Formats: sequence, C-alpha cells, structure tokens
Amino acid sequence: MDASPIIVVLNEAGLATARKLEASVPGAVLHGLAGRIRDADTLFNETITHLQQLFRAGHPILGICASGILIRALGPLLADKRREPPVLAISEDGASVVPLIGGHHGGNDLARALARVLDGHAAVTTAGDTALGIALDQPPAGWRLANPEDAKPVMAELLSGASIAVTGEAPWLTRARLPVSGNADLQLTITEAPESGSPTELVFHPQTHVIGVGCARGCAEDELIALVHDALREANVAPGAVACVASLDLKADEPAMAALAAHLDVPFRVFTAARLEQESPRLATPSEVVFAEVGCHGVSEGAALASVGEAGALVLPKRKTANATVAIARAPAPVDATRIGRARGKLSVVSLGPGQDDWRTPEATRLLAEADDVVGYSLYLDLVKGHIRGKTHHNFPLGEEQERVRFALEKAGEGNTVALVCSGDAGIYAMGALVYELIDRDADHGGVSDAAKRVEIVNAPGISALQAASARIGAPLGHDFCAISLSDLLTPWEAIEKRLKAAAEGDFVIAFYNPVSKRRRTQLAAAREILLRHRPADTPVVLGVNLGRPEEVVRVTTLQALTVDEVDMLTTVLVGSSNSRLGTRGDGRPYVFTPRGYAKRIDAPAGEPA
Repeated sequence: MDASPIIVVLNEAGLATARKLEASVPGAVLHGLAGRIRDADTLFNETITHLQQLFRAGHPILGICASGILIRALGPLLADKRREPPVLAISEDGASVVPLIGGHHGGNDLARALARVLDGHAAVTTAGDTALGIALDQPPAGWRLANPEDAKPVMAELLSGASIAVTGEAPWLTRARLPVSGNADLQLTITEAPESGSPTELVFHPQTHVIGVGCARGCAEDELIALVHDALREANVAPGAVACVASLDLKADEPAMAALAAHLDVPFRVFTAARLEQESPRLATPSEVVFAEVGCHGVSEGAALASVGEAGALVLPKRKTANATVAIARAPAPVDATRIGRARGKLSVVSLGPGQDDWRTPEATRLLAEADDVVGYSLYLDLVKGHIRGKTHHNFPLGEEQERVRFALEKAGEGNTVALVCSGDAGIYAMGALVYELIDRDADHGGVSDAAKRVEIVNAPGISALQAASARIGAPLGHDFCAISLSDLLTPWEAIEKRLKAAAEGDFVIAFYNPVSKRRRTQLAAAREILLRHRPADTPVVLGVNLGRPEEVVRVTTLQALTVDEVDMLTTVLVGSSNSRLGTRGDGRPYVFTPRGYAKRIDAPAGEPA
C-alpha cells in the first residue's frame, strides 16, 4: 500500500491551510510542531528529524512552510529520484504550491490538484512537464524505460529544439507535445523485444509478458535466474517487458522465486492449484506426474496463462533444467499484476518502543506506512494513529494475544501486507515469539494455515522498557543484567522463583516485567524478599511508569522500601546489584549507575598499568 500523505504544519498561521488540505486529500494525516500547534493527529518536537523519518518511510510530505526548511532537511537523503516520494512546499496562505521532489513521481499532478483546492498556483518547474507535457524518464504504470540513464540527454536535446522519430505505438504518447519528425536524430522506440537504446534513442517496453515458474524445493537462485534469461532470449522478449513472476501458492516462500522477482524488479504472484488446473486445456505440456504431486497439470505454463487471461497466450512453452521450469505468456495489453492471483503476503512485527515518535526507528515507521492492515491492542494503535490513518485497523483486547497473532498471520496469508504492532521490543516478552511458535506448529495442533506459514516475516526492533528506564535515570544496566517476568499466567511460579534465586545469587541487575496486576499482588513482594537475602537493603530500585509518554514518571526507591502498591502493569522495575550506586546531580535529581570496573583504571597511579 502507498504511504499516506503527511501534512506538516509548523505554526498557527498555516493551520487553516493545513485543515483545508486534510479535508480534501484522501488519507492525509496532520502532523504539528509541539508547542506551536495544539491540535494535530501527531505532535513532534524536532522538525528536521521528523521530516527525515517521514521521507525515509516513503510518505508524501505536504509542508506548510518555507521551501528552504524542506530542502535543508531532506537534501542529505536524496539518492534516487525514481523512488523518492513527492515533497511539496506550500505557503501558509495556500497561494503557492511548489513540488520540490518527486515531480515525476506524482508530485506535479498532486501540486496541480492541491492548487485547485486552495485556489492557488502550482509552481511546476520540471522542464518536461512544462514544455513537452510529458516526463520521458517516468512512463506510466505498465511501461518501463529500458535506458533511464539516457533520458536526461534526450530531454535536453528536445528542449533545445531537436525533433524525434517514434517507432511503435503507446497510448500515453498521444497526450505529449513531442516535436515528431520522420527524419530526426533522436529516436523513441516502443517494443517488446530486447533493445538497449542509446543517448539518442529511448526504448520503452510495454509490460505485457508474464513469466510462470516452478522449481524443486531449495532450487539455487542462479539456476532459476539463468533459465529465465535463456527463455527470454529464446522468445525475443526484453526483461523490461515482463510484468510479474507467477507460480503455485505452495511456492510462495521459495527463496529462488523471490530472488528472481527481485532481480527483474517485478511483483511475485501465486495461484492455487485449483486455479492453475483451470488452465489445463491450454497447456502445451501437461503432466500427470505434476498433477499427482501438486494437484494441477502444469505449474509454469498454468501460472503464466492464468496471469494473462483468456485473451493471452503462451509465447514460450515450458523449458526446464534439473531443478526448475519456466514458461512465458503474453497479454494483448500491459498486465496489472495487482489484479492477478495474490501476493505472498507479508507480516511486519513492528516494535513501537515506549511510545513516543522520537524513540521509534525509521524502519518501524516505514513498515507501518507500507501496511494495508494494522493489528494490535487498541492502546498501541492509538500511539501511532497519525501514521495508520486510511488503513484497516484490527483491535484486540489484552488477554487475546494468541488470537491477535493468529489473525495477523492468516490475514497476511491472504496476500495482504500486515503490521502487527507491539510496544517496546516485540521480541522481549511480546508478540515476536508467539509468531514463530504458531508457524512452528502443525495446523492440527494449534498452528496456522499453510498460506500463513509461507508469508514473509520482518521484525523491526524497538527500544525496550528496560532500556528506556535505564536511560532516563542514568546507567543502572552498565554491568551484567537480566530480565525476569513475574507473571505466572504462562510460566509456573516455581520456575520464576528458581530464576529469581539464581539471579540474586549471581548479583545481576534485574529488570522486572509484568511486576503486578489487579489479581497478582504477591510475586513482587516474594521477589523482594529473595533479593534482600543477597544484596543490601539500600540497593537502588528504579520505577519507570508510562515511559516515553506524556504521563511518564521515573522515581528511585530502595529494595527495603519497595512496596507493591507503588507498582502497576505500566511500571518497569529495575533492581540494582550490590555494586549499583545512587547519586544526586547538582540540580537535585537522582541518578543510578552500575560501575563496570573502570575504577581500577581511574585509580591507577600515573604510569602504572591498571
């Protein structure tokens, strides 16, 4: 899914314009500078950092601010104009809309649309759009430029008055104002055949072909890729004329097929055996062996034919190596890969950290932007509501963790891109382990479907509660530490008690997760008694509540004074070791640290080894 547009407003003067855009741009989300804007979907503190996070995540940015702010923020990140999202600078009164980045990636069209909404002027400056009515380096969907590196010199010649000859037909060229001549030094070629082009010739390929593939489990990537290139040469089809790679859904997680799709820079789509079997009458080389094994008479040919539809046809029947097969089919018009079969599906396990935007990684923000569906506990979804507007939300209450993860996996198994949202780090007492436990089980024993097992899984790490609490108070985790959950809902108390005693005897700094709940009131007190047998009564204890959120409270007590009533489920408890130290800064604020042993070096006489 495309990332939602973000309207960034820095002061009250631009708020009216921002609100008008918010009401007019589908899926747009308003982000405001904290301290100057009181009412926005998301408030941020550091403008440059926030703009860079949004840009890295692929969000179109509508900045109600001076263009210089956007240029200074995003200039260091610019790398590939063909992939960067649009960035527009909009004057506070809405009179001027300037596409700064991504003009050929939808930015110019967006600027014109916003100018109509604001009754302003779209200051489009890209030469191709203004002079020729077309951007030759960015053909429309379904078409690919074979030699994008040559677009700039060709455009320069055209803008200098040169004419161009056109070979072949493309409907989108009829909208251009190209100086066409049958006798010209410049050439524009429309073809499905492999041509490389030159600084005087641009070659455009309609993506009318689909590559159907099959392979043995664990087939080498190089073997499949080489077979496909051999097949393309035999069929006289350019790689740029390929719309997608297709196969049987049992191969959705085959690394060689994913590598092939990435190599060709096209989507990978899959079909059920039943759907491929419908193509059996059109197969050139049906196989009873294949039918007995997977339930259809042909994988590569069937997938290719299913992708191009009834009006399409095979242009190259099955070719094979020891471990792979390939077939190529052609449609009469460019193929929209999003409308055939289904995607493999992707589950992003997104760790939010403690909650504030500044503590969330750019990767996590990007994965949220990419998702079609967002799954999580309602409180966690509220923390990122400004980044998931326009997406389908699936809220699950506390206590339904298994149902939440199962739903996310199965939703991804349907071909969707899903974000499973967790606070802190998903791999630390959160949903990460449960994801892998469910795909590790058989469906008959509480696992998930075969399609769900084959989805792509990406884990985005986050700042855990123990890290956040430590950073807020000093460095209590400066030496060896461990984490123990005091919840006995899933772990017997006898096992927890055993770990407590071992950690106490080992003199570890301990981070307690799930220290208490409304019904669990004895475990923390029992843990305190165990620890008091092995470390001093004045051992510092850090209590971090609502870390990274507006209600945050961090305070320090001692092991002797610690009580259950001052702790709840939103509290992270850090208990120091016997070496942990409590100090006070000049402003009266406390700090806690656990020395690692540098004192030996610090105290060593000058000239003597520590």
